[in-house]
Amino acid sequence: MNRLHATKDFWLAALRADGPAFWEAVAECGPDPAVPGCPDWTVADLAHHVTGTLYWVRTHVARGVTDRPDGEAPDPSSDWNETLDHLRRELTGTIETLEALDPDFPAWNWAPQPKRASFWQRRMAHEISLHRWDAESAAGRATPIETKLATDGIGEILDTWLPAGRRGGPTDLHGVVHLVGTDAGQEWFVRLRGAGIALLDTGTILDSDDHHARAKATGSVSDLQLALMGRKRADQLALTGDPRLFQALRTG
Repeated sequence: MNRLHATKDFWLAALRADGPAFWEAVAECGPDPAVPGCPDWTVADLAHHVTGTLYWVRTHVARGVTDRPDGEAPDPSSDWNETLDHLRRELTGTIETLEALDPDFPAWNWAPQPKRASFWQRRMAHEISLHRWDAESAAGRATPIETKLATDGIGEILDTWLPAGRRGGPTDLHGVVHLVGTDAGQEWFVRLRGAGIALLDTGTILDSDDHHARAKATGSVSDLQLALMGRKRADQLALTGDPRLFQALRTG
C-alpha cells in the first residue's frame, strides 16, 4: 500500500486498533519499566509523551488555519492512575477529532507538503502504532506493525520525514539504498545526495553510468520501518553493500 491507496478510513481504523492495544500494554507494564526502543525512557515517560502529543494534535488540528500553533500540553501527572485515565481520554478524543475532519481541511504541519488534516490522520496512525510496539516491547511481547500500515509507514518516512530534514543518520553520503519488503511485495529506491534525498522509480537508477555506492536492506516491512525509526538494528535485516547508506535513512 502506498500513499495513493491509503485513506482517512484506513488510518483511522489503524488508530482504533493500535490505540487500545497501546493503552493495554502501558497499563500492564506499570510506570517503571524501561522502554527498549527509547533510550532513557520509562513506560511513564512514554505514556506522558504520547498523551502530550495527542493533546497537542487534538487541540490544534481543528483550528482550520495553516499557521504554526503555539502552546504546549499540560504538565503530566505524577499519579499513575491519573496518567492512565488521561491517556485513555486523549486517545478517544483525538480519534474522534480526526474522524470528524475532512482530509482536505486546512491544518498546519511541519513537512514540505500541503497543510491539510490528512497529514495528521496519517501521522497519528503511525505515531501510535510505533509506540504500541514500544510499549509491548517493554512488556516483553511486541508484535509486528500490521503489514499494510508498515508499508505506508515506510512511505511516510521517505516522503515526509526525510524531505523535512528529520534525519538521524549521516548527511554527507552519496549513493543508492534499495529497500525490499519481503512480505508486502514492495521495494523502494532512495538516492542520497549528501543532505538531499530523492525517492526514485526503478527506471531511473539502473543506468550503466551510475557508479554510486549502494546498499540493499531486506526484511519484513514492519522490521524495515522499525529499523528506519531507530527501533531495530540494521544487522537485524539482511543488509548488503555499504551499511552507512542505510543508517543515513534512519529517523525518529
